[in-house]
Amino acid sequence: MSTSSPSPALSPTTTSDKDVAALTRAWLEQAVIGLNLCPFAKSVHVKNQVRYHVSRHQDWDALSVELEQELSFLAKADPEQVDTTLFIIPLALADFYEYNDFLDWADRLLERLELDGQLQIASFHPDYQFADAGPDDIENYSNRSPFPILHLLRESSIDRAVAAYPDAAAIFEKNMATLRKLGLSGWNMLPFVVSKEQR
Repeated sequence: MSTSSPSPALSPTTTSDKDVAALTRAWLEQAVIGLNLCPFAKSVHVKNQVRYHVSRHQDWDALSVELEQELSFLAKADPEQVDTTLFIIPLALADFYEYNDFLDWADRLLERLELDGQLQIASFHPDYQFADAGPDDIENYSNRSPFPILHLLRESSIDRAVAAYPDAAAIFEKNMATLRKLGLSGWNMLPFVVSKEQR
């Protein structure tokens, strides 16, 4: 296990869990839903079925324990109350490559808990970069978030969403077209981006 260094983008003494969750919610509303990057997100958002969990831990051991608790919680929770969880990590995993290593560890944790097939983990990060993209490519912004985030999802919810959206495979290409049209200057004008820059 390794120890993470704090993210320089956030001061732990001045930003509360409430502030972190609020900025994450603003990103969800303005980027994910507002730009229609995920057609499935609006439904759970308007029904208040998204759980925002902020982890203040900075080392892998403590993060893993807390992540295990959240995975178990989601697996047992009533989907009508909590359909999905955003596990937000504001003080650690600022380096995207370390974040990817932890994501691999999280997937192994999912298997150890025998929850693979029931839950899965999606990834969002301030410096997210697709394997075939350059660091400044606008396409990366479909998965860029204010903080490192592990998105805990139910497989059953994904199956229902895909069944209800006949052209799910086209979502990625549509997102790329949306982001290219918006451009980096347009992204940087989104209120949640401006708000984070002012912190």
